[in-house]
Amino acid sequence: MRQVFAIAGRELGSMFRLPAGWIVIALYLLLAGYVFAQAILIPGQPASLREFFAVSGWLLLPVVPAIAMRLISEELRSGTIEPLMTAPVGDWTLIIAKYLGACVFLLAMLAPTLLYPLTLFLIADPRPDLGPVISGYLSLILQGTFYLAIGLFASSLTANQTLAFLLTLFSIFGILLLSALGPQIARSMPGGWIGDVIREVLSSFSITTRVEDFSRGIVDTSHIVFFASLSSFFLVLAVVTIQSRRWR
Repeated sequence: MRQVFAIAGRELGSMFRLPAGWIVIALYLLLAGYVFAQAILIPGQPASLREFFAVSGWLLLPVVPAIAMRLISEELRSGTIEPLMTAPVGDWTLIIAKYLGACVFLLAMLAPTLLYPLTLFLIADPRPDLGPVISGYLSLILQGTFYLAIGLFASSLTANQTLAFLLTLFSIFGILLLSALGPQIARSMPGGWIGDVIREVLSSFSITTRVEDFSRGIVDTSHIVFFASLSSFFLVLAVVTIQSRRWR
């Protein structure tokens, strides 16, 4: 456990030491602030962050790949992956530590947005419900950690950070696009058991539907399990990728 925290702390510190880390935070806050100002702070509209949480996945699209692209790629490029692999540090320890450092950075990036609900509580009448705000942030964290797991896996595949960024970006974009268009595709499917199976798969994979539930204050454990399972799946893939380098 000490090794996990040591590697995670080193990773987190490097993100704040590099200008890129602060640029990522500034970019996200710029996008989030624009959405808050244009879609939330509207006179006469009910005080709610539902619109903010509804587009949260798209707001994370340009920033999560930038966070994740260097997690393993930088180690591969600089050659420091070799000492890590020969040190008494297991592959799972390395991946979990890198993932933990990235997740803490993500939380630090999201922390300033807590000013948004605080602003609504101060100026809105009636005040917004606290339940949907808490569940909305839970969905934002679950999405972000899921996308970071994808990025960590992409970063383990290549020493080129640009390529890792693009792999993560297009993977997340494809997931969001499929999630947004999934219900329309499902409705257009022909009848029969094949169509029913495809409709069921598309419906169960819809991130949009799950985020909408969270934004309404509905915390369904199946949604939490969905994101946690997918995150774990990509972390396992990252571990397998690291282990495969030992076999070469």
